[in-house]
Amino acid sequence: MDQHSPTLRAQAVTLMRQGIANRVVAERLNVPRGTVGWWRSEDRKARGETYVQPTDCPRCTGREVDKTAYAYLLGLYLGDGHIIAKPKQHHLSIFCNAEQTGLVAAAEDAMRQVLPLPRVASRHKQGCTEVKSFSMHWPRLFPQHGPGKKYERKIALAPWQREIVDAHPWEFVRGLIHSDGCRITNWTTRLVGGVRKRYEYPRYFFTNVSYDIRELFTRTLDALGVGWTHCTRHGNPYNISVARKADVALMDLHVGPKH
Repeated sequence: MDQHSPTLRAQAVTLMRQGIANRVVAERLNVPRGTVGWWRSEDRKARGETYVQPTDCPRCTGREVDKTAYAYLLGLYLGDGHIIAKPKQHHLSIFCNAEQTGLVAAAEDAMRQVLPLPRVASRHKQGCTEVKSFSMHWPRLFPQHGPGKKYERKIALAPWQREIVDAHPWEFVRGLIHSDGCRITNWTTRLVGGVRKRYEYPRYFFTNVSYDIRELFTRTLDALGVGWTHCTRHGNPYNISVARKADVALMDLHVGPKH
C-alpha cells in the first residue's frame, strides 16, 4: 500500500474538519477514498468523538416525505422488493426486468425521492436488475419488513401508510403493477356476418401469492372505481384481472405498460 506523508494526512484532516465530504477530499488530494475515510475515523477516535450517521428518514426526523414517490415505492416493495437488515448490512432492494430500463430508472428515482441521502446503486444479474438503496432506516419506512417471505406473514398498512395510499392511490396501483403486474393483449374469434374474425382486447393482470397484498390492490381499485375479477389458474387464485374496456382505459391513463 502506498504511504502518504504526514503533511498530506494533516491537509486531509483539516479539510474534513471543515465539513468537506470524503469524496471531495479524496479527489482534491488524489488519495483513495478509503484512505480518507480511515483518516477521518482515526481523527474522530483521537478526539473522542462518537460518529452518528446522518439521516433524512421522515419517521426519525419529522421531515415531510414525498408522498407520491412513497406510494409508488411501497407498491414496488410489496411486489418485488425486500429489505436486508443485518449488522453492517442494511439496504432496500427492488428487482426489475433488466430490459425495462424505464422501470429501473423509476425505481431509482423513487428511492432517491423518499430518502435522498443514502447511496442508490444498480446491480445487474441474469435476467434482472437489482436496484438498491443503502440505509438502516428502510425498515422504519416499510414496517411490513419481517422474517420469512411476505406471503407467509400478515401484511397490513400502518395508519400513516394508509393515509398516503388513500391520498395517492394511482401511484400505489402503478407500483404494484410495475412490480407484479402486466398489460397484455388477449384475443378471441367470433362470427361476424358468417365470417370468423379475430378480436383483440387489452387487459391488466396483477399476480401475487399473498392474499393480503392482493386485497390491498383490489381495495384500492374499488376506491378508484375500477372493476376487477379473480382469475384462477391451475387452482391458484393468485391473479387479479382488469379487462372491461372502460377500466382498462383508466389503467392506461394512470398506469400504462412497463417499459
